[in-house]
Amino acid sequence: MVKDRIITDRLVLRSITDKDLKDLIENINNLNISKYLLVVPYPYTKKDAKYWINHCSKEMKKKSRKSCEFVIELKSEKRLIGGIGLSKIDNFQGKAEIGYWIGEKYWRQGIGSEALKVLLDFAFDKLKLRRLEANVYTENEASARLLEKFGFVKEGLGRKSQRCKATGKIHDSYFYGLLKEDYKR
Repeated sequence: MVKDRIITDRLVLRSITDKDLKDLIENINNLNISKYLLVVPYPYTKKDAKYWINHCSKEMKKKSRKSCEFVIELKSEKRLIGGIGLSKIDNFQGKAEIGYWIGEKYWRQGIGSEALKVLLDFAFDKLKLRRLEANVYTENEASARLLEKFGFVKEGLGRKSQRCKATGKIHDSYFYGLLKEDYKR
């Protein structure tokens, strides 16, 4: 059984609900965010938000989940300010992909680090994964630094490997990997 709530000093990582609709749209409907995300459209509409909430709710009910998505809630505001999660979970291979985003108002406050640390603990300790992977557009230096801070290793470059849904632009992306034994807690 996958845990659907993780609490830190400042944050609650939890499952998304219908009550998050307004905050989700408000925070992710920003080209400064969606230009670094593979599948998030811009503008981000109410229809997009409802689709995402429904998708996450269906996935949460599955016995063998292929993704585990959390909203990042700031305790002091009791509202969604970002998202973080695991996708392409493969228990046989012992790996998954990691992704995250934070509302622009909350950048450079250590929130990404706080959320990523507990998600890594969750992935390695609770889900017993042995490897995590991430793809980052080459120009997204802040995301690359965050991954490297926790021990992710840049393993390769995918030339013109990803097309951003928000902008239609084709990007080169770095491929990162983190083994459980290399994780810097």
